Amino acid sequence: MSKVHDHARELVRQSGARVTAARIAVLAELLSAGAALTHQALLARLDRRQADESLPAAHALDRVTLYRVLDWLVDAGLAHRVPDADRVMRFSAGAEGHAPDGHHGHFRCVVCQRVFCLDDSPRLPDWVRPLLPPGFIAERMALTVSGRCAHCA
Repeated sequence: MSKVHDHARELVRQSGARVTAARIAVLAELLSAGAALTHQALLARLDRRQADESLPAAHALDRVTLYRVLDWLVDAGLAHRVPDADRVMRFSAGAEGHAPDGHHGHFRCVVCQRVFCLDDSPRLPDWVRPLLPPGFIAERMALTVSGRCAHCA
């Protein structure tokens, strides 16, 4: 088993919930992805990994199980949802760099369509506050910047 799988297993165990092969596989894939993934892309990656590692069919995840695992990972704070401009939900591992008050930013590459978390998201209120009309208070922010990532630029 890889270090990523070991790390995923430990994160699930630390959550206090039952450690399952599906939770470990999905979280490990998100941890190794490097960018937010759609449900479809995640399912394709999991299918490819199963074929590459010659795992038995019993290790395959169906769409419904994947949705349930993703919901559980989000609820457990081990992953987060990234709403996209094309109204497709993407998922990313972890909550590092995510402000507990719901302020968060992403960068979406218009060329490769990958979505990356912005590290300075907790500072979003400081950046946006001067733009708000007098008396307005921002309670939650989700910022998406579109452009070209370093690889596509």
